[in-house]
Amino acid sequence: MKLSEFDYYLPNELIAQTPLEKRDNSRLLILSKKSGQIEDSIFSEIERNLWENDVLVLNQTRVINARLKWFIFPSFNSKGITEEWGEELWKEVEIFLHKQISDNSWDCLVYPGKKLKPWTKVYFSVNNNTPSPIGDETRGWGYSLTATIKSISDSWRIVEFNKSNLEFLEIIEQLWETPLPPYIKEKLDNSERYQTVYNKTSWSVAAPTAWLHFTKELLKELEKKWVKVEKVLLHVWLWTFKNVETDDIEEHKMHSEYIELESDVANRLNEYKKQWKRIISVGTTSTRVLESFSDENWVLKAWTKDTDIFIFPSYKWKFVDSLITNFHLPKSTLLMLVSSLAWKENIKNAYKHAVDKKYRFFSFWDAMWIR
Repeated sequence: MKLSEFDYYLPNELIAQTPLEKRDNSRLLILSKKSGQIEDSIFSEIERNLWENDVLVLNQTRVINARLKWFIFPSFNSKGITEEWGEELWKEVEIFLHKQISDNSWDCLVYPGKKLKPWTKVYFSVNNNTPSPIGDETRGWGYSLTATIKSISDSWRIVEFNKSNLEFLEIIEQLWETPLPPYIKEKLDNSERYQTVYNKTSWSVAAPTAWLHFTKELLKELEKKWVKVEKVLLHVWLWTFKNVETDDIEEHKMHSEYIELESDVANRLNEYKKQWKRIISVGTTSTRVLESFSDENWVLKAWTKDTDIFIFPSYKWKFVDSLITNFHLPKSTLLMLVSSLAWKENIKNAYKHAVDKKYRFFSFWDAMWIR
């Protein structure tokens, strides 16, 4: 199957740069996965079409402040000798957390890579919640966080921090920025708009954007109608933005992401499936969890692991019946996933309809419900 089959025309002005003031005011394109019929709606009205026979599955991950522009002190080589830096003592760099490797080590994307050699140290400090690159102990500043470059691979670095877990999270919440996808150029005034309303577990570097549309009020209304809501976990890593570089999509090597499914959640979902309730995954991340943990008999098994599941047309679906999602980038693996659930031609027609009707695309986007 060729990569070019998943391309489509998208004017730049349809790429949403800022979120709507109210989450559920976004538009909703409803697509029948069997007939290809399209209906235009508003997301807040989705509750009219959800009932007690429906089960929503949400991803409860939380986005961490994973991006930072900062300063580095003169580097040291393996013999402890200071490298030559020229006239300036401090150098500005950018670090982007990608994937946690151990308690205090991360795989990171860095820029400029040539300035971050092995044993380079990066210093982070706070004075009255104001970042400072100096860290002068005599003025009461001190270094809140230090990072040491341990190894190199192109623009990637294994970085070891002097803090870990909750202490690390508390510091980066003060100093670092919420990362946004590369196609968003506008600065986000309120970082909580890139968080879901019921997030729980930190470590994602991108939001599970499909359920940014849900408000607490909307979820309460659904609960009144006895719609079931279950939560799974997938931590979104930076590779979610990686382009497919092979002409034959089956040759693409899929990135891996950490997933969890608790036993009580798996048991309830298995019971719902036996009762023929409709399993509606909210987002491709929830979809990847359910399909990764399901066997050929439509039974989920609770576990924790990394998944590199690649869902594209010809994939045999095991657990998910319906999907609430966003509009995905041309030639992306996520576009391939939705094309598998609703047939490629149906998705192509739906995307053309969305462009013609000037829907908002991508992270601060309008939504699609494949049912």
